[in-house]
Amino acid sequence: MALTGLPSDTDADIARVTEALAMITPRWTVRILLALAGQPLRYSEIASKVPWLHNGQLHPKLRQLCEAGLVERIEHSSRHVTYGPTDRATELLPVLPLIVTWAERYLEKPQRPLSAMEQVEDSLTLLTRRHAAAILWVLKSRDEASAHFLAKMVMPGSDWTNIYPPLRQLVGDGLVDTAGKGQPYRLSSAGEGLGPVLGALSAWSAGQSLAQAAQHPVWGRPQTGPTRMWVSNQTRLPAPATVPAPSGTGYAARLTWQHGDLFSHAIPPRPLAALSAGGPRR
Repeated sequence: MALTGLPSDTDADIARVTEALAMITPRWTVRILLALAGQPLRYSEIASKVPWLHNGQLHPKLRQLCEAGLVERIEHSSRHVTYGPTDRATELLPVLPLIVTWAERYLEKPQRPLSAMEQVEDSLTLLTRRHAAAILWVLKSRDEASAHFLAKMVMPGSDWTNIYPPLRQLVGDGLVDTAGKGQPYRLSSAGEGLGPVLGALSAWSAGQSLAQAAQHPVWGRPQTGPTRMWVSNQTRLPAPATVPAPSGTGYAARLTWQHGDLFSHAIPPRPLAALSAGGPRR
């Protein structure tokens, strides 16, 4: 069943990315996946790597990750059970440096240094706002659009004024800009900079190599030959200068930080900081 008024392949693309974000954004999910990177671990070994999880919190998280196909539970015997990442979880890891790079460039600067893991979590929270993916897709494809048009594309069959709450949220988050009431909406520089992230998430959620992200019809780079349109009337724009050039080994960025870097700072729960000039809200 179509979720938007966009062409069917675009609608399916957005639905996959939205589902992928919903899968990996819940608190502690990515931290647990990184703790599991490497050889399979016993429950007690995992618990020692994520000591901030209270008793009783880790087991349901592992069960959810197993059900999502990101973690594999291996029962060697009744007293020997290990957990390890599936291939799908391993393929997700190269997406994380792309998110960190975007966060370091575009998110507001905190008063204290943040670990790479906190950068990932802050960024994923912004992307999982309701209707965020669909709105970003439409604006990237059309350069700018009115609220009425966005409502028609993003939430067909609904009262068109329902588009304003998610739009206000995205404007407040710094991902979308507008000149004021009644004026069209467009992606901010931070929204444009999401190209590598959303292209990679699209490829990963579709089970494709991350090298395919550079050819994404909406978030990839312009191509010289004809390409299949995922959104009608789409306008190709030059890629932002912040997007790294593709390498011979594929579009995904290399893991330039070690997994331990993700936990290099204290990790207390943090409220959202007030939006300051110079970056989207965390």
